Amino acid sequence: MSFRIRPSKFRHVYGEPAKKNLCYENIRISKNAHDTYFSCANPKFLAVIIESAGGGAFQVLPLERFGRIDLDWGKVSGHSGPVLDIKFDPFNDNVIASASEDCTVKLWHIPDGGAREIRDSLVTLQGHTRRVVQIEWHPTAENILISAGSDSLVILWDCGAGEAIRIIDCHKDVVCSMGFSWTGNVFATTCRDLQIRLIEPRMAKLAQITPGHAGSKASKLAFLTNRKQLFTTGFSKYTDRQYAVWDINNLSQPLKMDILDSSSGVTFPYYDPDTSVVYLAGRGDGNIRYYEMVDSFPVLHYLSQYQSSAPQRSLCAMPKRGLNVNACEIFRFYKLYATKNYIEPISMIAPRKSGLFHEDLFPETAAPTPSMTTEDWLNGQNSPPVMTSLKTRDSLKTNKPVVYRAGDNQLITSDRNNELKFRFIADTAKVDYRPLSERKQNKGALTDDDVRGGFNR
Repeated sequence: MSFRIRPSKFRHVYGEPAKKNLCYENIRISKNAHDTYFSCANPKFLAVIIESAGGGAFQVLPLERFGRIDLDWGKVSGHSGPVLDIKFDPFNDNVIASASEDCTVKLWHIPDGGAREIRDSLVTLQGHTRRVVQIEWHPTAENILISAGSDSLVILWDCGAGEAIRIIDCHKDVVCSMGFSWTGNVFATTCRDLQIRLIEPRMAKLAQITPGHAGSKASKLAFLTNRKQLFTTGFSKYTDRQYAVWDINNLSQPLKMDILDSSSGVTFPYYDPDTSVVYLAGRGDGNIRYYEMVDSFPVLHYLSQYQSSAPQRSLCAMPKRGLNVNACEIFRFYKLYATKNYIEPISMIAPRKSGLFHEDLFPETAAPTPSMTTEDWLNGQNSPPVMTSLKTRDSLKTNKPVVYRAGDNQLITSDRNNELKFRFIADTAKVDYRPLSERKQNKGALTDDDVRGGFNR
């Protein structure tokens, strides 16, 4: 009988932990029992929720600040209760949002190079009556954020105006996880009531609901953004750890549901839309499994796993624009150790010849610029993310001004000129030989009038 191995360019991907001199020590990682990531990263900073007396705090460190860290360096404090979740703005590397047990969400500006201590927030978002457990930024529209609280409410915020846009009250218990679609027209949630929901945020309307994993422990999800699918992790009624894949057009039955193992830690999914690879890491585990998503049955294929003897408290992932493409690094985790105050970067490497750019490993990825304004999105517009190439490695870090106009109660995190310049630079390699009159018919492309008008505003 012949045995055929399925070809895959990710079959031999392996995890490579950083050397000790490139790790972070003396970080007082939070011991809160809440099921969250406890950290986040972008090409400039690494942020970690820490233990703090007299209120909640987190620590923001420049990526290059390795070694033993002073206990209070980079401390961001201003919440009156423990911080439960933090997320960097995808369009401004210097802005971070935090959710806390004090029922508020705060936005902070982190100066380049970090700061010794930050106490004053840019904006405070108030609307929840109980602790805020989850936050998520919109993937394409500027200044749009959703938050979920223990009051079973999900609130859609306009961070620029500092006010709530919609209040969604379709959940019967605490939300465990949230994720936006590719264009941000819908988002999905898992909940303590064991249901998976698909919600249209602008209408505050429940689009679909279906029973998820039968176990009572927390269930997590990752929106397989460019595939119109959901990937969820949870527990069976016999407390076995499971994963499932769902079609968002029909959530009545999963496309695939299978058992992982019998461990007790909550499993967190991480999805890379550029390579269609899903990574699974459980709290208290030392390993990271990874799977490749495919279009045909059986939906996904197991690739391999990274193994370590040190258990992890949690992991966060670096956006694609922060990776070392010359070393064929296709993904990077920051591992928070469960047993000591230590953070270790782990690079997922595809074994290719280093020093060359491999376009099949690094297709165009989401750029750090919004494709819509807040008003455009609220008026019903949908648009995919602005894409950029990693080959030139230009404009991969943002340097946008942050201004708070107190008189207008308005937060300005970027300006229209910078956005138009970025989009113009990103499109320069795509030569368009059509007459100008025909180019104007392409709504997705910038015209000369758009560029001149934007620069003169």
